[in-house]
This record gives sequence, structure tokens and C-alpha cells, in this order.
Amino acid sequence: MRGCVLHGQKDLRLETLDEPALKPGEVRVRIAAGGICGSDLHYFFEGRVGDFNVREPMVLGHEISGDVVEVGPDVTRTKIGDRVAVNPGKPCRTCPHCLAGRENLCANMIFFGSASRFPHVQGAFRETLVVRDFQCFPVPADTKHTNLVFAEPFAVALHAVAQAGSLLGRRVLITGAGPIGCLIAVAARRAGAEHITITDLSDKPLEIAARIGADETVNVLADSETPNGWQADRGCFDVCFEASGSARAVETCVLSTRPGGAVVQVGMLAPGLTPIPLNRLLAKEVTFKTSFRFHEEFAWAVSALTTGGVDLSPLATAQFPFEAAADAFAAAHDRNSNMKVQIVF
Repeated sequence: MRGCVLHGQKDLRLETLDEPALKPGEVRVRIAAGGICGSDLHYFFEGRVGDFNVREPMVLGHEISGDVVEVGPDVTRTKIGDRVAVNPGKPCRTCPHCLAGRENLCANMIFFGSASRFPHVQGAFRETLVVRDFQCFPVPADTKHTNLVFAEPFAVALHAVAQAGSLLGRRVLITGAGPIGCLIAVAARRAGAEHITITDLSDKPLEIAARIGADETVNVLADSETPNGWQADRGCFDVCFEASGSARAVETCVLSTRPGGAVVQVGMLAPGLTPIPLNRLLAKEVTFKTSFRFHEEFAWAVSALTTGGVDLSPLATAQFPFEAAADAFAAAHDRNSNMKVQIVF
């Protein structure tokens, strides 16, 4: 069994990996498709994501779908032959956060392809993967794997929208038109947002954002006047989602949110402290919230993709065979050409 192993910045190798025997409650999934996430790109090009540094060889990947090929003892949720979306998070289900229903904050979380702990949690860009039964979400057999792999990033977007509170009839700003920003737009529209504006530094992602339903797109590199106008009269948006990980965008969100509104920070920022205009937050009673991964939203995402009529195909701009994984990462890094690049196994 082979996997995509990162040994250092831009050093991705296809290597033979061990296939562990199944324990009770485990299943083996043959991976069919995987989406390259922004965190995968940061690991590949920079050797880190935020404060998480790669310190040993690590298999990348966590946005995956596949087919069950083997089941261990005590498995009740899935059977051999099932097509499944795989939740990459494995919470302990015993810590105070899990017991409070916030499994995304689990103190002992095992999340595929993450350097947040050491030894690192190995990822899912491999030919087969052993997971817990509860991580598998069976779907109809005719579900396309290339659509199903959006379950994980769409769950991130759904969680961000849930953090914001009611969006019914609200004006929304999203900074960053990458995959997560665009998926937040889809989720916000489903939640009843009246008007959605998305910003970015490049035209290509903004074109895709318009296709998936954004009412207004702004290239803030070419047009600085429009964002300045948003900040007049103490802000004009009810809710702002910061999805770029840019400190400047955080400031834009705070200044552009009207009194009593909310800012939801979704993008992972650079290591260290980030300046935030707290006096503006205070004077406008703006709520500043953060959003990290997801919990029950993964099931919501799978349902939306299989029976809810959500079509995210405009976001999938390129596919590469597993053997060309390094080329896939290079393509995914080119935001002027691609939005979401997928690896097909």
C-alpha cells in the first residue's frame, strides 16, 4: 500500500506503507478520491500550518472518500462494499469537551494529516486507510467520489455559519474566495443570507465565487475604495466571515461590521500575535467569534451533498492521478488557475 509522505518543504514522496490489521470497531477503506486542502498546501510549501510545524515524515490529506473493503469485529455502521465519506476527526468521546457536545475541541483529537501533536497524526492520501466505524458515513452507491470529498470542507463552512447565529435576511461579507470562503457562501445562502459579498486578491477565485452564488465580488488589490466605503457610518454588514487568514482582512471585517453584528474568524492566521482593533469591537458591541473544524456538521454536509441538492462541482477545477500527487500540489498552489484540486486513486 502506497501513500503520499511529506519529508520536508516541497519534498513529497510516494512510499510503501504498512497495512495494519483491523481491531474491533475498525474498517478498512480503499480511498477513491481526495481533495487538497489549504492546510495541506501550507504543510507542503511552508512546512507548517499556523503554529503546527512538521517535525517528522507525515502522510498528508484529510478530505477523502472511498469504499469499504474490510470490516473488523463489532462493526455495525458499515459493511463491505459501502461507499463512504470519511470524517477525518477521531475524538476521544470521554473528555469534558466531547461530553459537552463539542467534539471539534477534543483535548485528545486524532485528526488525519496533522502536525498539531507529536508523533504526528498520519494522513489519508494513501491507497487504503483504517478508520473507526463511526468515522464512516455510508452514501448511495451512485454518489460521485469527486463530489463526496467536499463533505469535510463543507462541514467546516457549515460550522462557521452555525457560529454566526441567524443569517436570515442578513448582509454578509466573506474575506477570502478560496474553497472555504466559497463554501461559506453556499452555506450562508442556504441559511437565508440576503446579500453576500466576497473579496479576494485574485480575479479567478472571484469568478468562481460569482458562479456559486455570491451577489458581489471585489478584488481588493485592484479596488481599495469599495472596502473603504463599507466602513463608513460604522459598517454595513451584519456578519463578516474572515476566511483568508490575513491580519489585514481581520481589520477589514471588524471595521466593516455594523453595530451589534458579528465577526467569525475561520482562516488560520500566521504564528504569533495578530493586532485586532478591539476598541472598535467594544464601541460597536460587535461579537468576535472563532470557528475551528466541525462536529455534527459533517453529517449535515454528507446529507446536503447526497440528498440536499448541493452541487459543488464548479469548485473542482482539476484532478490528478495519485502517482502525480506532487504535480497536483503545484497546481493547487496556482490560485490564478485552480480552486480545488483533487487526487484520484
